[in-house]
Amino acid sequence: QVQLVESGGGLVQPGGSLRLSCAASGFTLDYYAIGWFRQAPGKEREGVSCIAGSDGSTYYANSVKGRFTISRDNAKNTVYLQMDSLKPEDTAVYYCAADRELPSLLAFVADYWGIGTLVTVSS
Repeated sequence: QVQLVESGGGLVQPGGSLRLSCAASGFTLDYYAIGWFRQAPGKEREGVSCIAGSDGSTYYANSVKGRFTISRDNAKNTVYLQMDSLKPEDTAVYYCAADRELPSLLAFVADYWGIGTLVTVSS
């Protein structure tokens, strides 16, 4: 069965850290671009970060630049999102997605989507 499964969400205080994981099964992530997206209550889904499959180039939304780090471990077929200095406005459901073409991900089009993991930043 082909799927992406996110994990690592939870409740964290402002200034804290979380690491999200996106594990693939049924296919190999090596040649896919992987993106992290988030959707807060009452808001549209927004792109957070993505990593290219070809050369590992990374991209970040301005709102998370310098605080979040995306990485991939092809041996584990997993992509990570390290989130530091978390803010209440980072509260959202976080989704990962995979597509063979990075431009597609940047347009919110993907071959595969996970079901999301909730991140809540609150004191």
